[in-house]
Amino acid sequence: MNEKENPQSKLLINVIAGISAAGGLLFGYDTGIISAALLQITPQFHLDIGGQQIVTSAIIAGALVGCMGAAPLSDRCGRRRTVMVAAAIFIIGTLVAALADSTSMLTVARFVLGLAVGAASQIVPLYISELAPAHRRGRLVGLFQFAVVSGILVSYIAGYLLRHESWRLMFGLGIIPAVILLLGMAFLPNSPRWLAMRGDFDGARTVLRRVRSSHRTAEQELQSIIDAHDRQAPWSELARPWIRPALVAAVGVALLCQLSGINAVLYYAPTIFSGAGFGEGSALLTSVAVGVAIIVATLFGNWAVEAIGRRALLLWFLPGASLCLLVLAELFHMQATGTSHPWLMVAALLGYAVLNVGSLSVTIWIIGAEVFPLSVRGKGMGLVAAAHWAADLLISLTTLSMVQSFGAGGTFLLFGLVNALAFLFVLRFVPETRGLSLEEIEGRLREGTFLRTASGHRLGRAR
Repeated sequence: MNEKENPQSKLLINVIAGISAAGGLLFGYDTGIISAALLQITPQFHLDIGGQQIVTSAIIAGALVGCMGAAPLSDRCGRRRTVMVAAAIFIIGTLVAALADSTSMLTVARFVLGLAVGAASQIVPLYISELAPAHRRGRLVGLFQFAVVSGILVSYIAGYLLRHESWRLMFGLGIIPAVILLLGMAFLPNSPRWLAMRGDFDGARTVLRRVRSSHRTAEQELQSIIDAHDRQAPWSELARPWIRPALVAAVGVALLCQLSGINAVLYYAPTIFSGAGFGEGSALLTSVAVGVAIIVATLFGNWAVEAIGRRALLLWFLPGASLCLLVLAELFHMQATGTSHPWLMVAALLGYAVLNVGSLSVTIWIIGAEVFPLSVRGKGMGLVAAAHWAADLLISLTTLSMVQSFGAGGTFLLFGLVNALAFLFVLRFVPETRGLSLEEIEGRLREGTFLRTASGHRLGRAR
């Protein structure tokens, strides 16, 4: 049974989650703004399809490097300081991108931005999860994804409003949340679980007393952390059999989140719809509609992860996402034969965005941040982020080429099949973790009962 939070601790936790989630806002804005900027950059720098994909993908390549580098840094220097380093890199990358005078300089700038995006994706959900109370952890970590999709929506609106202005201003606006993140994190506490992993139990106690309902609750939680305490372990620990179910579940969801095609839509929707006969303004407005849809989906998903559970949300939404993509694929095939239904295409696209983002995109960071034991949590989350960015890199480098080779219909058909595969994966390998403390989840891993839900047995209701 969860003890009611007092107003002061609840406010502090909300502030911590809110400021930290600014890293997600930057993540979303810097990855999403290329969608509109590409329409200006392509003619200015005379980019072909390969050039467009390289400029778009540079931030993803940087993120892949950044998330792996952030994992050991967050274990050594702390979650909070690592977020501050990411914020500083955001500022540098934004300035260079806004001032770029060549394709190579813009590509380098977006790679640097990617380092910060990757670090934020690894560390922000982890930092929030280690401070949040168990009964609100899903929603609070979900704020990160809400910030991501908010950043994407802001980037689409900025892209539409600045479509007749310079793309440099589009990139430059990203400096505002970066400064907020850097300054805000300077006043937030360290993760109590990171402090405990370092052996600073007094420091962990001090933080827990600030963010829990009472000193008694803080002491009980500290004792459970101490009982499960294990100092930082090497990367090889992740290969141990008792940790493997967590690794498969978290990394599998991360890979499928991207391979299911959501960022292909977020990055290239204006380009694809322009090629399908939409005007440039209409194509950009379609992206704004997608941005609004994923905001709504994320709000619902953040409620649902605690109300119905992570696993149930995935199993309810993924079949619908697959169906929407199959319908969209058929509509593109019909258009190729001369029968056009443009607004049905938009409706199918919006349906897919809502159902995919409202499930996979909401749960990826929550599952990744909570299933690993403390001794390897930073490294495990690093692998989750790396899997996410590696799959994203593959998608961003190949989407336009697939559209060129197979048509938009064939491309969306493939993504629809991957969404169906994701449903089967969740059914077999992803258990329910709603309401469990991080230490209870670790205990189930050690006991070998982590996969009871995924293998078809009823998981007892968390208390």
